[in-house]
Amino acid sequence: MSNKTKSVVFDHNPGRNSQTYGIARELGADMDLIHEPSVGVIGTKGDSQCYLGVQRKVEAVHQSLREQLGTEPGKMRMRLVQPEYTVATSDGMRNGTREMRYSLIGREVTHDTVCEHLSASGLEGTIAVVACDKPPVGTLAGLLEHNRPAIIMSDGPIRPGRDSVTEQAIDIVSAFQVAGSQDSDFKKRIAKEACPGYGSCGGMFTYNTMQTFIGVLGMQPLHMVAPPSDDPRRLNEFPQELVTYLQGMIERNDTPRDIVSRDAIRNALIVAMAVGGSTNVLLHAPEIARAAGYKSFADDIMSPEEFNHLSQNVVPVLTDARPYGTYSMVDIDNKGGVQVIVKALLDAGLLYGDTLTCTGETLAEQVARLDTKEPDGTVVYPVSKPYKETGGLRLLGGNLSPEFSAVLKLAGVEGGLEDNRFVGNARIFNGEQALLDALESAPENFKNHDMVIVRYEGPSGAPGMPEMLDSTSRITTLCREKNIVIGLMTDGRFSGGSVGLVIGHVGPEAALGGAIGLLQDGDEIVVDLNTSEINCTQLSDPKIEATRKAVWQKAVDENGGTHPLCGDVDTRLLNRMRLSAVSAVYGAGMHPDRVLWVPQAREPQRTGFVPQNKHREGSRKSF
Repeated sequence: MSNKTKSVVFDHNPGRNSQTYGIARELGADMDLIHEPSVGVIGTKGDSQCYLGVQRKVEAVHQSLREQLGTEPGKMRMRLVQPEYTVATSDGMRNGTREMRYSLIGREVTHDTVCEHLSASGLEGTIAVVACDKPPVGTLAGLLEHNRPAIIMSDGPIRPGRDSVTEQAIDIVSAFQVAGSQDSDFKKRIAKEACPGYGSCGGMFTYNTMQTFIGVLGMQPLHMVAPPSDDPRRLNEFPQELVTYLQGMIERNDTPRDIVSRDAIRNALIVAMAVGGSTNVLLHAPEIARAAGYKSFADDIMSPEEFNHLSQNVVPVLTDARPYGTYSMVDIDNKGGVQVIVKALLDAGLLYGDTLTCTGETLAEQVARLDTKEPDGTVVYPVSKPYKETGGLRLLGGNLSPEFSAVLKLAGVEGGLEDNRFVGNARIFNGEQALLDALESAPENFKNHDMVIVRYEGPSGAPGMPEMLDSTSRITTLCREKNIVIGLMTDGRFSGGSVGLVIGHVGPEAALGGAIGLLQDGDEIVVDLNTSEINCTQLSDPKIEATRKAVWQKAVDENGGTHPLCGDVDTRLLNRMRLSAVSAVYGAGMHPDRVLWVPQAREPQRTGFVPQNKHREGSRKSF
């Protein structure tokens, strides 16, 4: 825009310009830049320790941005906007309560808020500081839809707590796993000591799974993923680095969709397997792919069959990390960071090395520049001698999961699989609260090889698809104490901190007439990892299935179109989730009329698994 044009805009729109001048004056920004493209920083806030460090990082990034804006050579000629924040709840404090239904909805609310801010403000450059596990995904989805230069930084994980009696490292999952104890003093001690300081959950739970995922995607510098929230670099070094990277993205016009390609998403999935990551990655990855413009995750990114082949035969688990192992993300940082894991997989030929990242480098170039260490063999293992031979996640089909949506965190299974099969008897609970009541009042009634079924907790049924860390932790403790195996299957989902033979995301969900809603107490449930299926023996008989489905449908019809066992809806958000939630295979997000909206749909670039380490000719260097 020429100076003459700017003058005309000012002369004719003094009302619009008056606030823009006022904002620049209050922010200490250059008032001559009010008509230039805008740039700013966003963050996430909530009611837990996850978010306590975010504002300080946002303010540090904002200050670095302000210092880099101006008319002098080398500076960004852009208008500064004030920081904005999204809101979210605490997964930890809400697990096992009705409020947990808002956790996954928080991803959608964050997405909407980010979309409103970016679109209405017209930001041409954004730095996002993210915490907890749902807001980062909602933030990334919003950045992908806006598709202007943007970069993400993790606020960082919390440091482990320490049991003052045993001196053992503990965390929030440790606290959930003692909930069934009768020793009140013991429970109080663990609760008080499990989460010192601030930062998001420290194990390889959903937060660190997704931060690693976002780093491997290329939207976050790899060396910024693992350091704890209170690491001084997050205030003293990283903000200026982020501004420098963003300036490079703006000058090159690198956008999120240039970075989040099919190959980048596949890389991130492979690394999620290799870290024994959270089952929630299989809800979040499809939503990220949709926002990046891909129509079908299974067709355009990775089919369930290929996912299982890679997890079962190709990609090992390389980390001895909580909840299935010993160490935290802080320990991984001390051993060189997530880039050590990425380098090990690149060197083994399991990742595409030529995907673009927010630094302007390819993934392989970024790893090389960071002078990345080799695996230490205790916290991070080499591919040649892994912590576990097979990847941490498995997708399951069968007559209970015809959508092939069900997911098992194989890295967290502690027993019960003989020749890769589990056979148990269904024990039905209509909603998680009924299960929690039974675990609290009569834990002795749970028997070896029970398959606990928790249903009507799906995206529409709950609504909100709550995770079940409270339930799974109590069952894990019960199994360890009694030396038994109890499985749990649900159309809801799990925390990244859950371990055991737990299968989530079963679809179609009970509320929509899925087979999980037709199960009865005592039905035989077979989990077969040789065929990657979960089946109910009784429902293999079409007559039995038809009879039970007719009973289910009658209950729906008599209740005005909603099954009476579905959760109550008493807010607009819950109603919106019930009416618009898509299946877990599409990410369990809120989309109008359950039609999956894909912005600017794009076609995949490759088919088949063809890992490569060679860079493109003329690959772009860092700014």
